[in-house]
Amino acid sequence: MPLPYVLLSAAVSLDGYLDDTGPERLLLSSPADFDRVDEVRASVDAILVGAGTIRADNPRLLVNSAERRAARVAAGEAEYPLKVTVSGSGELDPAARFWHTGGEKVFLTTDDGARRARALGIAADLVPLGPELDWRAALEYLHDRRGVRRLMVEGGGRVHSQLLREELADELQLVLAPVFVGDPDAPRLFGPGGYQGGRLRLVESRRIEDVVLMRYRPTAPGTGARVSAADRHWLALACELAELCPPSRTAFSVGAVVVAADGTELARGHSREGDDPVVHAEEAALAKVDPLDPRLTAATVYSSLEPCARRASRPAPCARLILDAGVRRVVTAWREPDTFVPGADGSGVLAAEGAVVVVLPEYEERAKAPNHHLSR
Repeated sequence: MPLPYVLLSAAVSLDGYLDDTGPERLLLSSPADFDRVDEVRASVDAILVGAGTIRADNPRLLVNSAERRAARVAAGEAEYPLKVTVSGSGELDPAARFWHTGGEKVFLTTDDGARRARALGIAADLVPLGPELDWRAALEYLHDRRGVRRLMVEGGGRVHSQLLREELADELQLVLAPVFVGDPDAPRLFGPGGYQGGRLRLVESRRIEDVVLMRYRPTAPGTGARVSAADRHWLALACELAELCPPSRTAFSVGAVVVAADGTELARGHSREGDDPVVHAEEAALAKVDPLDPRLTAATVYSSLEPCARRASRPAPCARLILDAGVRRVVTAWREPDTFVPGADGSGVLAAEGAVVVVLPEYEERAKAPNHHLSR
């Protein structure tokens, strides 16, 4: 199911703490960075914090700039983003500022938590998700029922950790403040546990007064049918590569990327790349990888269009090339239509030999875009 773009936002000390243990909240961001956070808030559909953050910080989570609020309204959006919190117990203070400032609020909780929150008289749209909290179900609800396309998560550390461990975070915006806390009882951003593998990709670093903003995105593919946030990034790249294809009336424009299990890009390619007028995207990408590379057996091929099962231009279709390379996981955006090959079923060929094929239909229109001329 499609999910919102999940952006984790946090500020930490040099030794990785979110706060100290004093009675007042430790301010880690600079004034200019607080304004940057306000700008990000104004750009999203919803802001989420965990119950612990409401208890500890009593936040309002508002867009403070009147100009930014006015711009949201002029664009046809609500003055404030939707405010969301998550609690399994449902036990939160009904007088907290979170409930009484800004616009609409959603309280995602369990069946038991909803009963407790209702009894407390909490002023929010109570959404029971079942006997246990399920982050994927929570994000699906926000996307499908509340129209949330971009979700900013502002804490706390437990929520950030859970979303990263479940491979649901698309981006981490981390601000590093020039202070030390050094108190083992103080809250840290990330706790111990099994996080997603691979290195995150640094997409921006910026000095803001005396703090540094670092933006990271995950790179490690999911496993089997489980979709990670990185799967969406790599498939989006494959769709971008499809736009580089020389136009053709007799073949699709397709992009492909081969990615190792640790998130290392092994190769990329697109249809009719270079001087080969009939090369397919997956074929072009795989040709750039050493066939003896041991990483291929755990790699994922991302292709904007389902790998072909039959072709006239070459003896081996792309589904066969993928299997022969040892790859057993493919992520695609669009099942091949009957435009050139009736009954095409590359996914069936792959699955018959044990490969997992994951289709992310939310990218279908992007995959189709460079091929619209074929349907005219």
